[in-house]
Amino acid sequence: MSMVVRYVLFVVAVIVQASGIALVVKSMLGTSPISSLPYVISLASPFTLGQMTFTINMVLVLGQYLLLRKGFDTIQFLQVPVTLIFSWFIDFFMDAWAWVVPANYVMQLLPLLAGTTLIAFGVAVQGIANVLMLPGEGIVYAVSRHFHLEFGKVKTGNDISLVMLAAVISLIYLDGIEGIREGTLISALITGTIARFFLKHLGKVDANGNLVFHPHW
Repeated sequence: MSMVVRYVLFVVAVIVQASGIALVVKSMLGTSPISSLPYVISLASPFTLGQMTFTINMVLVLGQYLLLRKGFDTIQFLQVPVTLIFSWFIDFFMDAWAWVVPANYVMQLLPLLAGTTLIAFGVAVQGIANVLMLPGEGIVYAVSRHFHLEFGKVKTGNDISLVMLAAVISLIYLDGIEGIREGTLISALITGTIARFFLKHLGKVDANGNLVFHPHW
């Protein structure tokens, strides 16, 4: 797979992930953990979910740079324009999914599961493209590398921290918990499993643990 194809694949995956995030929000069962903080701030401010996603992600890019310094690969500055695309499409799909208005709890579960599947697919294809990371994953990598911690544990801690911060802000400015419900937990629990399913069927791992692309890629 050529480098151009890999970058195109990455951008497509980012757009798919943005559509999934918006669909999870429309389920009214909570947001995905990574979107909980920008969502709550968007409710408490005049800014959109996409705008707050971009702002917070720029803080995360700065955090990566400050942690890694010379270890921060210059190519990772491409996270900035990619995040701009990601954020724009979040707002685009928030409008595109406006017709999704679940009438009951069962109908709420459908967009939640569909959205989580789209998020997982986007994450998996980003891994297959293997060119960049969105800032949300980039900061986890930077922290795990700088402090020599296991990536998975840092990822879990990061998600929990974002949700807790979102809850605190929601309690202070919205007089209650908004955007954090059982759907947030469901999304957190199953996204990784679904992503691994896609990775298993779109690529394979060799004896050294490296992802090898199937021929059709």
